[in-house]
Amino acid sequence: MIPRSPGFPIRMIALDIDGTIVGDDLTLGPRIRSAVRAALDRGIRVSLVTGRMASSAQRFADELGLVDPIVAYQGALIRAMPEERGRLGRLLVHRPLPAAVARETISWSIAHGLDPHVNHLETFVIRADDPRTDDYSAFLGAPARRVPDIGRAVTRPVTKVLAAAEDPRPMRSLENARRTFSGRAAVTVSHPRFLEFVAPGVSKGRAVRWLARRHGVPLEQAMAIGDHLNDLEMILEVGHGAAMPSAPAAVLEAARYLPGPVDAEGAAELIEALALAEPAAARRNALALATR
Repeated sequence: MIPRSPGFPIRMIALDIDGTIVGDDLTLGPRIRSAVRAALDRGIRVSLVTGRMASSAQRFADELGLVDPIVAYQGALIRAMPEERGRLGRLLVHRPLPAAVARETISWSIAHGLDPHVNHLETFVIRADDPRTDDYSAFLGAPARRVPDIGRAVTRPVTKVLAAAEDPRPMRSLENARRTFSGRAAVTVSHPRFLEFVAPGVSKGRAVRWLARRHGVPLEQAMAIGDHLNDLEMILEVGHGAAMPSAPAAVLEAARYLPGPVDAEGAAELIEALALAEPAAARRNALALATR
């Protein structure tokens, strides 16, 4: 896919969360808070587009003052922001993985040395004896549901199957998984330790197209920033696609811009340079940043 030509002014921003606007401490820095709030004040539409469940992403959206939908599970689920804090927003889109396919991905993952978990809507299901249960629950900000047998627990369609393993097994397993489940599941890597299965056709790129249509924004005037393979489609889909410097080579090659690292709040710097600058300066900055 050829990257889309950039347009100005930028009218929509899609932000990945982990590795893009927060690091290992899961804390939003002051510069990204300021940049996003300034963008909102200018009428720019801003959404979080993540592999997390929507309820897990919502606290970051609240802290940033966002009002537009949260894209969760790589685009398999989209929720409106809630009208009241502490509640879930209205479900706008849900494309689950069929139960039979989900069970097959679970069996396949176990056979290939990966540890499968299941996400459905706002529920995270993990095997009862998983030693990392507390770590996952802390990361997601919600307790996991423990079951004795993951495969038997899947009796209806589920939103996502995540298969965990130590780096580099997920990336090494990716092409095999894509061949095995071609036409039946979309497979991506969202983190060096996570191989993920969602319904066919689901991607962050498709979700960003949905957001742009909803807001009436040409994709040339949209920005997307991400840090891993699951962000590739949305980076290619927009006029202003950016990859964090930690991204895999294929994602770096697809990106128009390479901002600074997450601990330097590189995503905020890019928003300031391209979305918050005056139009003539933004065009100059875009050319300089793309050249760099």
